[in-house]
Amino acid sequence: MSDLFPPFAPDANEPRKRLFKPVPFRMIAPNLITLVALCLGLTAIRMAYEGRLEPAVYAIVTAAFLDGVDGRVARLLKGTSRFGAELDSLADFVNFGVAPALVLYSFVLVHLKALGWIVALVFAIAAALRLARFNVMIDDPNRPEWQKNFFVGMAAPAGAICSLLPIYFHFLGVPVGPTAAPVALLYVLGIAFMMVSTLPTYSGKTMGARVPRHWVLPIFVLTVACFGLLVSFPFEVLALGTLLFLGTIPISIARYRRLDRVDARAPPLEETPERDLPPSI
Repeated sequence: MSDLFPPFAPDANEPRKRLFKPVPFRMIAPNLITLVALCLGLTAIRMAYEGRLEPAVYAIVTAAFLDGVDGRVARLLKGTSRFGAELDSLADFVNFGVAPALVLYSFVLVHLKALGWIVALVFAIAAALRLARFNVMIDDPNRPEWQKNFFVGMAAPAGAICSLLPIYFHFLGVPVGPTAAPVALLYVLGIAFMMVSTLPTYSGKTMGARVPRHWVLPIFVLTVACFGLLVSFPFEVLALGTLLFLGTIPISIARYRRLDRVDARAPPLEETPERDLPPSI
């Protein structure tokens, strides 16, 4: 019993042992951005089934913007982690796979009943497969440096924004109803195919690493102009941006193939010959 009840009182000022080490805020900040984007994707689903398509589109587009920000913030703050990468991948599946599929189904694919639901499933699964392949290819050490400028297939955020083109046309006054549902079905299937395909699309990851000094002010002005146009004419800008992006895919394919041919003709690096070692005794 003396072991259970020691004859002294515990020191009130004795520091408690911490079970877990404190986490720096720089490791948490990128994950908070990812969680906000995830909330936007889930909210887009709710708004779509409440008949509020316009804020649903805004939510998905904003989630795509935040998806491009969180990774850069993590690298800037040196707060990258395996947990953050997994969370980002799961959030991307919801934001750019599930949310666009359900929004499109509630808007136009519902007119095709079971066939429309199958296409929505195909789009969501295509986004999941595309993200899984992306996660695997990140760890490929044999990938040439120039290939980092290209995605294999259409990126999930770009696929989500492009898939909403029928909704953009709807808000621009183009009739998108039961008659146009088969066309929308084929279009969504095409976007899903491009996400799982091996077609190279320009990523732009290395864009802006070094900007010439004389381009700084024009870039500032262009950014402000694009933001003003997006706020004032959102669906016009989104529709035009989608069409321009789809038009650049053949250019990116031609560029990728040209660089691939140059890389194939490049002579292999010569291996350093090993020095002659003395015979073992």
